[in-house]
Amino acid sequence: MKLADHRGGPSQESQSMEGIKHIVAVASGKGGVGKSTVTANLALALAGEGLKVGLLDADIYGPSQAQMFGVPTGQRPEMAGEQVFSPIIAHGIKTMSMAYLVDVKDPMVWRGPMVAGAFQQLLNQTAWGELDILLIDMPPGTGDIQLTLSQKVPVSGAVIVTTPQDIALLDAQKGIEMFRKVKVPVLGVVENMSTHTCTQCGHTEAVFGAGGGERIAGEYETRLLGQLPLTLSIRANADGGRPSVIAEPEGEVAESFRVIARQVAAALDGADAEQGPSISFS
Repeated sequence: MKLADHRGGPSQESQSMEGIKHIVAVASGKGGVGKSTVTANLALALAGEGLKVGLLDADIYGPSQAQMFGVPTGQRPEMAGEQVFSPIIAHGIKTMSMAYLVDVKDPMVWRGPMVAGAFQQLLNQTAWGELDILLIDMPPGTGDIQLTLSQKVPVSGAVIVTTPQDIALLDAQKGIEMFRKVKVPVLGVVENMSTHTCTQCGHTEAVFGAGGGERIAGEYETRLLGQLPLTLSIRANADGGRPSVIAEPEGEVAESFRVIARQVAAALDGADAEQGPSISFS
């Protein structure tokens, strides 16, 4: 897979971002829906399609990507120049996270402007190099970082992660509305924890309800990118530093993430069609 280059040139905030073709925010209206796990596996699935992928963990208060990618506690990024960090490469993905710069046990007792400033530093002072896609694992909610991203960064689109339950869908809708107001295209919705299959009897049940992701995707005229099961392996693999796409590459979960990755590429393809060359497969 090869993505067309639609970099903004003079509109870029930092030279460190000049090599990035697409920036995609992965967001949710609330915590606890598995957004970071989805982001990690999506990054690996996109890389498996032959793309150069980076991942910025923008959850300043609760960074989790370092653990999900198996980066040892205490590992720090090297300097690539004056006040510029080299990203830490894990499983072939260029990553950056606040967890690399502070003790993960220390709480970040910061007000909103400080958090927004830290986000901009992580984004702009990382030597990302040439990337097809930079995924940004957004913090929950619709606060300072989301606003800073939409105002300061040329975002190609957003992926919304939700669970099927009504309370999660309400918050997911707020996330979609926020991106629409700031003119960021919503590439699609990922419904996580869609169904659970009992390992003892094989019975499959929609624990959190059914059809929610499809319903809001239809309401907002976007795509249902995929539905993921509620399984122990997804959580265990992420906690162990080897997300499912690489821990169980032949499994159904990994294949689901590959389908989602192709859907994201197709959504970017649709956005590119109005601007110039589209994604081509080779």
